[in-house]
Amino acid sequence: MTNKLVTLIGGGGFLGRYVARELMRDGTRVRVAQRDPRQAYFLRTQGGLGQTQFVAADITRPDTVARAVEGADAVVNLVGVMGGKMQAVHVEGARTVAEAARAAGAAALAHVSAIGADANGQAAYARSKGEGEAAVRQAFPNATILRPSIVFGREDQFVNRFAGMVSAPVVPILRAGVKFQPVFAGDVGEAIAAALRDPEAHGGRTYELGGPDVISMGELVRWIAKTLGRTPHFLELPDAAGALLARVPGSPITRDQWLMLQQDNVVAASAPGLAELGVTAEPLAAIAPDYLVRFRKAGRFGRRTETLTA
Repeated sequence: MTNKLVTLIGGGGFLGRYVARELMRDGTRVRVAQRDPRQAYFLRTQGGLGQTQFVAADITRPDTVARAVEGADAVVNLVGVMGGKMQAVHVEGARTVAEAARAAGAAALAHVSAIGADANGQAAYARSKGEGEAAVRQAFPNATILRPSIVFGREDQFVNRFAGMVSAPVVPILRAGVKFQPVFAGDVGEAIAAALRDPEAHGGRTYELGGPDVISMGELVRWIAKTLGRTPHFLELPDAAGALLARVPGSPITRDQWLMLQQDNVVAASAPGLAELGVTAEPLAAIAPDYLVRFRKAGRFGRRTETLTA
């Protein structure tokens, strides 16, 4: 990928920074496209002089996407939402990116979807992701589709969210038994870069990306609390209470999120994954404690004191 140009649609987001970092290690030139490119300027320090470009683009406006992918050797679609614009972003937007990549003559397209994507799924999120995959395949048959489980990393909004909750005296847990297979954002970045390096081997395939550990919601929240030295009382809510809560306006969980929690979010046994892309998965316990330390009492100083007195 040395000196190749890759356009990252939504490259300044949580996952995009890890993809950009991995590509720039290869000597790839990275063009970051998003609605406000100024929000991605922090990526300049990740590469060499002239290795990054920034362009304004909106996935719902085909003309801006076409300009963003012009001259690109490969394209990555990283845009995802949870809310009212899912059809416009996950389906129509994904189609727009795939059609623009094909028209620009890109040799490879990596499309980030999600485990659970299903055009016939109950949740609107799952349906839109599934329909988006079909739209991408129709427009760019050789695209590589990557479906990660819950993605964790320093900037994530999942593990960090629970870390902020466990300081309370009582922590309610919804769907305590539902299982996840958390995957490190850096590993997803490596997987995307690997797919782009060899589109002949990986093009046209769908990969499900999960870490080495399968963990339930209840186990995850308890592990986070233990890691942070917190000892709250855990209250596992029955499904009836969770379903009711998801219907209450202003609730911390939406109806669609509740529907997504009805199924495990783990890699299918028959699906190719990180190993087939040459990536060794990092466990949650090896990465998360370092960035969760800010939630500990006294932060790193408290952690150091506990280590010295142990």
